[in-house]
Amino acid sequence: MQIRELSIPDSYEVTPVQRADDRGVFLEWYRFDHLENAVGHPLSLRQANTSVSQRGVVRGIHFADVPPGQAKYVTVTHGAVLDYVVDIRVGSPTFGQWDSVLLDTVDRRAIYISEGLGHAFVALTDDATVSYLVSDVYNPSHEHGINPLDPDIALIFPPEAGEALLSPKDLEAPSLREAERSGLLPLWKDARDFYSSLDRTAKA
Repeated sequence: MQIRELSIPDSYEVTPVQRADDRGVFLEWYRFDHLENAVGHPLSLRQANTSVSQRGVVRGIHFADVPPGQAKYVTVTHGAVLDYVVDIRVGSPTFGQWDSVLLDTVDRRAIYISEGLGHAFVALTDDATVSYLVSDVYNPSHEHGINPLDPDIALIFPPEAGEALLSPKDLEAPSLREAERSGLLPLWKDARDFYSSLDRTAKA
């Protein structure tokens, strides 16, 4: 398993080793110890989610209040998506920037997104099936969104995605600047302090 930090601090691309023979393929798509070594603390699993999306569906940009936030470990079990991590932490050196990882059933990669980062994806195939391991249960009062079509963020959707299909909730979400002005966004310092508290807990 190879784990590489993305251009957005505290997000990681995970590439598993696949072992194939005439029967099929075996791989470890999640290893708590390898992830802990890369991130500095274990992922406390509290919930697992699955979504199925048609080609062109865009989900996100979603995030949760920090603390406690909601770290995510995301992979695809059918089809393909382009998965985005967006730095929405006010004060971060990469605030407003994004990176992406292709999640599909060829390389079978995963992406780890720390608490306080924005998350979105666009489905590149019909019936794209995305599975998430998350660090906390869904709490609607702590969940927020940013419009994924915000031109200041400027997510690039691949041509194979076709027409972007968004939920009314995501279409009506504020822009990054609107969310910042209203005080919705996490702070870089608060997020980093929270990661440090998890590191200390893991070492105690």
